[in-house]
Amino acid sequence: MPSREVVMLQVDGPDGPRDVRLTSPDKVAFGKLGITKREVVEYYLAVGGPMTRALRDRPTNLKRFNDGADGEPFFVKRVPKGAPDWVRTCTVTFPSGRTAESVAITEPATIAWAANLNTLDFHPWPVRCADTDHPDELRIDLDPQPGTDFADAAAVAVVLREVLDEAGLTGWPKTSGGRGLHVFCPIRPEWDFVEVRHAVIAIARRVCRRIPERATVDWWKEERGERVFLDFNQAARDRTIASAWSVRGLPDATVSMPLTWDAVGEVDPAEFTLRTVPGLLERHGDPHEHMDEHRGGCETALEWFAEDEAELGVAEMPYPPEYPKMPGEPMRVQPSRARSKDS
Repeated sequence: MPSREVVMLQVDGPDGPRDVRLTSPDKVAFGKLGITKREVVEYYLAVGGPMTRALRDRPTNLKRFNDGADGEPFFVKRVPKGAPDWVRTCTVTFPSGRTAESVAITEPATIAWAANLNTLDFHPWPVRCADTDHPDELRIDLDPQPGTDFADAAAVAVVLREVLDEAGLTGWPKTSGGRGLHVFCPIRPEWDFVEVRHAVIAIARRVCRRIPERATVDWWKEERGERVFLDFNQAARDRTIASAWSVRGLPDATVSMPLTWDAVGEVDPAEFTLRTVPGLLERHGDPHEHMDEHRGGCETALEWFAEDEAELGVAEMPYPPEYPKMPGEPMRVQPSRARSKDS
């Protein structure tokens, strides 16, 4: 049984030091490696500076693992009861129209407080609290399908970078913490979620046209084959992607690690773990330190979307099943079922 010891930590921040409770510090968070909750919190304090920069003023969902990484996780989208009064919040609106007060990360102490609640993964919205209806990041998730791996995602990312450059966007890559890659592009908050998702669809289609044997935007798994799926629905409202520096709730305690473009094709994502990343940060710094200085727009990508609509008739793609039916959306019917029904 883990002890009921309580350790008080002092965490420096913009408004002075905060007292953060660490309860049951020897509770095991990663059984395979024997990593304790104390080690998780210490990791987040070690990367607290750059991680706060990545999360600052973003409503953030907490993926909590009360039984450790081997147990069943659950997402917390509302600020938990009993949060310290210095934990900031902001209001988000879900696709259903309901609203909630979400945790907003403003300082390392908030990250440590959440980690003490058994949070492993931090999933920020692509918006800032000042305007939660207009994303300031365009995000693309490169998801290797069965039969493909990280090397395939890295190869697709090279082409994605070319397309982003043509769209006037600067992409910042990071490992997903698994087999995939994420690319975040800072944008001006002038477009709503639907428009940003359309921009992602148009960008992804252009990538797939250049390397159709390696990349796909097919929403239905039966059509993807052994290719890398560019998941455009991660740009939909209330869909979130793990932040840079976030530990993932996987047995090896891997981390979603920010990269330079030169490193994308050279690294092994398994090397980035809770125990290795603090040393890498100390030696090499934050590859995404200047990310917010390179902010682009969606104009060109939305022109591409309009061109696709003229050519294809319907450029919109299916939303996830839990979303309300959206304007212009095609039927959410698995292709094989549609064919069976027609026959």
